[in-house]
Amino acid sequence: MERQLPDVQASRPDVSVGLGRVGVTDVEKLVEVPRDDDRPLVFTADFEVYVDLPAERKGIDMSRNMQVIDETLEAVLANPDSRLEGVCGSAAERLLAKHDYTTTAQVRMEADLILREDAPESGLPTQHSVGVVAEATATAEGTDESIGVEVTGMTVCPCSQGMSETRAREVLTGLGVDDETTEMFLDRVPQPGHSQRGHAFLAVGAKGSPAVDIHDLVQVARDSMSARIYNVAKRPDEDHMTFASHSNARFVEDCVRALADGVVERFEALPDDAVVRMRQSNDESIHQHNAHAERELTMGQLRAETNGDAAMNGDGDTPFSTDGATNGAMRSGDR
Repeated sequence: MERQLPDVQASRPDVSVGLGRVGVTDVEKLVEVPRDDDRPLVFTADFEVYVDLPAERKGIDMSRNMQVIDETLEAVLANPDSRLEGVCGSAAERLLAKHDYTTTAQVRMEADLILREDAPESGLPTQHSVGVVAEATATAEGTDESIGVEVTGMTVCPCSQGMSETRAREVLTGLGVDDETTEMFLDRVPQPGHSQRGHAFLAVGAKGSPAVDIHDLVQVARDSMSARIYNVAKRPDEDHMTFASHSNARFVEDCVRALADGVVERFEALPDDAVVRMRQSNDESIHQHNAHAERELTMGQLRAETNGDAAMNGDGDTPFSTDGATNGAMRSGDR
């Protein structure tokens, strides 16, 4: 006769307090997402898997979380229409079904996506890495899914550049160059400003699938900064990046607003209740601190603000604020 092992997790805890999230983190899995008429997307992904726990239960069935992830990934391999956020959504729904004592299941996946491209001037083949974050929350009311990317680029400080332009104008005037020629030169040759390596994050969430392509998210995020950067760069490529970035100087705040503009332009089909998360962090080159700005709002609010239809968003926040606070930007000391 098979020996019955005690289910300690189902017993009552010493302290009857419910817990919002209990689960496992740092679950490493190889994820392969098939695509029609194209190579599959392959990721080495880290998963976080959680369910809520009622006050009367000591612990969750931890092994079920691992089982659900394995089952979901196997199902993905057989489904050519799978999406990364769909992987998390399916896993969250399975978790909810397997844990009859829970009301909420959450799955988060982080991974790096390697994309191929050519250097801008030399045309040499190279690759760049994109951070991908997919999330899902399942309840009895349905499943919310989100897909986001984080990319690296280059920014140049407009304030610093403005001071360089002033100095150049004074020098040219002192050399006897007329005003028209001076302004023509400054218009064609952008002056130096201190530069930063920037990190742009863009995510879209919705009820069910947010219906956005991950490659479109990448393009919007990369174009939000002063210039794109490339891993392989010959001298013509370096000149291209330097000139492009100084021709398009942007504060950290400008980058978030460029993300907003790109989302409205690129994702016209998104419903008004879709949630957009935008964030920019710059690694300052002449300061010990870094610069940061972010915003989270619905697509409807974003459309209204970018169209100039509302000076205040639906929650009464000032434009480009988060949780009722003004935009959290750490400004450079020379501003």
